[in-house]
Amino acid sequence: QVQLVESGGGLVQIGGSLRLSCTASGLRFSSRTMAWFRQAPGKEREFVATINWTGSATNYAAAVKGRFTISRDNVATMVYLQMSNLKPEDTAIYYCAARVGGGASVYYRENDYGYWGQGTQVTVSS
Repeated sequence: QVQLVESGGGLVQIGGSLRLSCTASGLRFSSRTMAWFRQAPGKEREFVATINWTGSATNYAAAVKGRFTISRDNVATMVYLQMSNLKPEDTAIYYCAARVGGGASVYYRENDYGYWGQGTQVTVSS
């Protein structure tokens, strides 16, 4: 079955950096658009970043653009989220997601993704 396993979360100071990883199995990874979403306490889950199957197209939420970078390794079947200049408002559970359909484009809605990981906690504090 499809499994997405996130790792790399933790506690980091304001202005610090973290790199999240997501290992995918049970699916044809190289043909899928992948994404990161996050959910802060008391808030709805929101889009963070997405990348198409080749990595030639990416898209970011306005709140993270210029600070976060999404990338992928189709051989290792992994997707990454490099986060820098972290702010307290970045505190959330971060989820990896895989699109069920085609992967040529990028997508930012939850409904565009059919597979989800269990999430990894990121906490940014002073």
